[in-house]
Order: sequence, then structure tokens, then C-alpha cells
Amino acid sequence: MAVDGPSGSGKSSASRGVARALGLRYLDTGAMYRALTWWLMSQHADITDETLVASRAAEPAIEVSTDPDDPWTRVDGRDVSGQIRTREVSAQVSTVASVPEVRRHLISLQRAVIAAAAQPGIVAEGRDIGTVVAPDAQLKVFLTARSQARAERRAAEQGAAVDITEADQARRDRLDAAQSVKAADAVLLDATDLTLPEVINAITRLAREHAPLARAGGKSR
Repeated sequence: MAVDGPSGSGKSSASRGVARALGLRYLDTGAMYRALTWWLMSQHADITDETLVASRAAEPAIEVSTDPDDPWTRVDGRDVSGQIRTREVSAQVSTVASVPEVRRHLISLQRAVIAAAAQPGIVAEGRDIGTVVAPDAQLKVFLTARSQARAERRAAEQGAAVDITEADQARRDRLDAAQSVKAADAVLLDATDLTLPEVINAITRLAREHAPLARAGGKSR
């Protein structure tokens, strides 16, 4: 299953909940871009230098958990799950993700993770999942919400001001526009007026309409 949509739409929380409900694995592809961005920043690399970023994209070993109950991200064996969620990383990740060589490298890693989780299956979320990373996904969901609602959710997560968060979000939306296209066969779900459990239930119902994703509910192994 592929879950796409703009920043702050609730993709990560909803996808984890759906994976738990259906007994599937879970992949946060955005965490991989964040991990590379964090590593480049830790190396004091000039992130605006596309040639430099491209040449170093494959240097760090990036690993992500596929357990929806224990999501983590590691770079060269170090757990950086918290570090990659800072505003500093958020401000730079779109620049790094726009580099073609970065996308080629990380998409290759993402496809390998998805292939390895063919049984029991996986909920993969992030930008361009349904159009580029997993165009043959059995179900594609494009999760969206109004800008204000997205900013309020992200601000609550980060403990930041809503107006600043909305401005940052608008900037990321512009930078990520090329990777934010809804797949033609994706189901559009507007979460503006829905609670997280309601979003999870809606996607779970859709998944159960698409057998072989219709698995009995239960914890992912």
C-alpha cells in the first residue's frame, strides 16, 4: 500500500496505525531523506552544492525499521530517530531530496525494503510513493488536509508556533511540488475534519476492499 500527500497531512501516524491494524510492515521513506540530510549537516557539507551532495549520497549506511510499533532510523549504526525530526533538518531536507542522484539512491533502497516485506506486505508512505517508488502498489491513498489544519498538527508535534510552521510548510510544499503529484489511480482522502482514528479506519476499510491486503487485524510480526 502506498500513502502519499503533503507535509503535515498525517501520513506517518495514519500509515503506522493502518499497518498495525492489518498486520503489515511499515516504511517511512521520508525518514531516509531526513537521515541523509542530518548526516550531511553533521559533516558540515554544503547542502546547496548539488554536485557535492550527489557525490556523497551513498556514503552513509541508512537503515529504517519496518515495525510500526518500533519505528527507528539509524545512520552508520547510530540511532538518529530524534535528530532527524528537528526544524533544522526539516528546513534542509527538500533541498537534499531534490538532487537526482539522492533520489535514485534512496528510491533503490526503498524498493529493496518494500520487496523484502512482500510477505506479509507493507504500508509505504512519503512523497512520490504512488507515482515513482511503488507505482504498482495494490492500493494508493493520497492523504491531504487544508493548510491551516496541517500546520496546526505539525506545530503541536514540534511545539512550535502555528504561523511559523505554516510558513515553513508552504515553503516545503513549493520545493516538493514535483514529488507531490497524486497518482491517477490513487484514492483522495481529505483528513481536515477527521480524527486520526477516523483516518486509520477509512484507509483500513479501503485496504480490506483490496484483497490480498485484506488481512486479519493484528500486530505486525
